[in-house]
Parts: sequence; structure tokens; C-alpha cells
Amino acid sequence: MYDPKQISHWHASIDPSPRRPALEGDMTADVVIVGAGYTGLWTAYYLMEQSPDLKIIVLEANFVGFGASGRNGGWCSPALAGLDEWLENPTHHDRALHLQHLMFDAVDEVGRVAQRENIDFDYAKDGELNVATTAAQEKKLKKEYDFVVEQGLGDSVQWLDESATKEFINIQGSRGALYTPQCAVIHPAKLVTGVAATVEKKGVRIYEQSPVTHVEAGRVRTGQGSVTAAQVVIATEAYSAKIDGLSRRLVPVHSQLIVTEPLSDELMARTGLKNRVVFGDGRGLVTYGQRTADNRIAFGYRASYIFGSGIKDVFDADDPSFDGIYQILLSFFPFLKDVQVDQCWGGALGVARDMSAFVHYDAETKLGWAGGYTGNGVAASNLAGRTMADLLLGQDTERLDTPWVRTSGSPLTKFPHWEPEPLRWMGVQGVRTMLRLSDWLGV
Repeated sequence: MYDPKQISHWHASIDPSPRRPALEGDMTADVVIVGAGYTGLWTAYYLMEQSPDLKIIVLEANFVGFGASGRNGGWCSPALAGLDEWLENPTHHDRALHLQHLMFDAVDEVGRVAQRENIDFDYAKDGELNVATTAAQEKKLKKEYDFVVEQGLGDSVQWLDESATKEFINIQGSRGALYTPQCAVIHPAKLVTGVAATVEKKGVRIYEQSPVTHVEAGRVRTGQGSVTAAQVVIATEAYSAKIDGLSRRLVPVHSQLIVTEPLSDELMARTGLKNRVVFGDGRGLVTYGQRTADNRIAFGYRASYIFGSGIKDVFDADDPSFDGIYQILLSFFPFLKDVQVDQCWGGALGVARDMSAFVHYDAETKLGWAGGYTGNGVAASNLAGRTMADLLLGQDTERLDTPWVRTSGSPLTKFPHWEPEPLRWMGVQGVRTMLRLSDWLGV
């Protein structure tokens, strides 16, 4: 069993939760959820909000927040994988526009839950800055701005010139920035452990150290037992590859982060960060940073794929990728060169073959699956959890009439597959190489 402090700075910075027991023997429930990350726990939360008498069991292979939910960069963003393509498609445009507004609300809903349930996870809604540090990035980001305005979403984004950008952040070489007010920042581990404790108070049972090996309609199995339930929800994101029959449904791609020691007031002032706006630049391989509540800079970069959809749970501090991340951070803030990096970590995120996030539920088999957030899962998982609860309870809500909801066929069979190896590895590496080359050439 991993020590939570090995997994991420976020887990290392909070008091460890008492370990929960493993599932032993055979049990029954109304709903069984596989995975105690954001998606699974939000689904349990909204189910109990609407139907508090349900018997819900959550099975977790390691411990609460072991995956991306306890490792991510802390952006609570309204971005959703696949949304741009749906907006560009006349068939889906109006429903996609509605979905975007639901995502804006999901950012706020995460904050509302913090107040409603008295969970302190360092939530602050100060927006997102995507900074242009080259002429090519400026052109690309202005094109993104024009696209958003064309979709009728002009009030959700602003283009800031160099001077206006410096009012938010002092990134070296800044030429301007795309600013999205509808974005918040969180402490990932505080959020996931807080929601877990909340659903347990409502009667949900969570079993840790209970890796699920097989999922079928009405039943899931672990090495120590099984749960028979009327409805089954798969909420394993990148870790879906470890479940029989799901190995080619989502590709696990790794993202890595570093966090600095707490900065002095003088150094923080030099960054220009007067609040907790999240930030990155316009390169193809995404960068993402935040000012933590205790005045550190957490900064990350996406990242790598392991042949055969392998997943790396713990990264060595001397992994050369971390030095690359540090060098990008120094290119933003050269004056941080003497600041110590306190911790390095990484984790896997899930990417669907069609590059789109999804909430999939089959009324016949009563089996649901949600994920494919491609690195933007904090707010998306909240909306996915609410939507999945609607589907499980048979509620006809505005959340269902959106292009990411799939209700045709079982998610175990009717779901796009990634190619077998080595084609899968070649495809992912090819995309990554093109993005790197584009960044290097400035095109």
C-alpha cells in the first residue's frame, strides 16, 4: 500500500484520513460505484441528495483520491474535452452551447458545495490566464478568442494586451493573454477527502484496498468478494485500463507537477500574482500553474504515454521531466532560480478515442460510465456526477439534453476502442511529437 505522502504534495500537506477496510465477502447494494475519486464520489453525493435511502457502496483499489483526483493541478475549469468540436457541428451546436453554460455553473457548484457542506478545500474563483509568450502563441490564442466570441460566449472570455496581462501576472515575455473569469482553483486532496467524508456521513459505504477485476451488469468482483447491485457505475478514469474488457477504452496519459517551497512576500509580489488566478501559456503540450493558499507555486506539464497503457503511480524525483518543468517555470519567472522545489509527482489522466468526455448510461443493463476528461476533470466530474445521478434515478433534467450524454447500448461494448499496440503507442507518440515540433517551430 502506498503512503499518501508519496503520491502528491496535496496528500502530503493534509492529515492522512484513517484507512477504510477492504471489501471482504459478497454484499448487495442499490448502487455500486467503482472508484473513489471525484466522479464516483460526486455521483454518490448527488444520489444521496435526491434519494437518501439508497444503499450505495463505493469500491476503491487503493485509497480515496489515489488517482487524478488527488494529484491534479487544482484547476476547476469550465473547459470540457470535445466541446469545441460539438460547438462547430451544426447538429450539436445548441446543445453544446447549453453544455458550456452547465460547465460554467459546475465551477460555481463546486464552490457552493464547499459552503453547503462546510468543506474547506481552498476554493477561490479568480479566473484563468492563458498567456502568449511567443508570436505564434499570440496568434493561436487570439484565434481561440475569436472562436469563443463567434459561439455567442463573448462574455465568458477577454483578450488582455501586454499591459493588462501584467495587472494579473508578471510572466517574462508576455505578449498578452486569454482571460477566462469562470475558473476557480482548489486544493485537490482536500476536495476529494472532504466529499468522501461527507457522503459517508450521509450513509455511503466506502471500501479501500479493493481493486475491481471484473464488471458486468448487476455485479462487480474484487479479489476478496463481490457486490451485487441493481445499478453499476464505473468511475475509474485512466485506471479503467486495469479492468477486464476496458483496456482499450481510455488511454492513460501522464502529467507531472512540481511545487515550490513557500515564497516570501517579496518574491510573490514579483510574480505579479495578487490573487489566485491559474495560469499557463499557449504551447501545444499544456502547462498549468497555481498560487497555492500557502504561497507556493504548483506547476505542471502534460506529458507522456507508457506502452501498453501502463500507469506509473510514483515518480522518481530525479526523473528528467521534472527538470524540464522547472525550466519552463523559470522561463516564466527567472527570479525563482534560488527557490527550492519541495516535491515532484505525477499521475495519469484518461483520454477517449474520440477525444471527448462522456457520461454513458444504458437503461437496459443499468450500467453507467463517465470520464475521458483529458486533464480537465475537476468541474467536469461534478457535472458528470450530477448527470449520472439523474440517469440512475430516471430524472428528466436539462443536464441530459447535452452531446456528452450517451444512452445507446452498454458502455462495456458500445464504446470507441483505441487501436491495439503498437499502433496505439505510435499514434499517441505521433501526436505528442507534432505538438512538440509545433511549439519548437513556433507555428
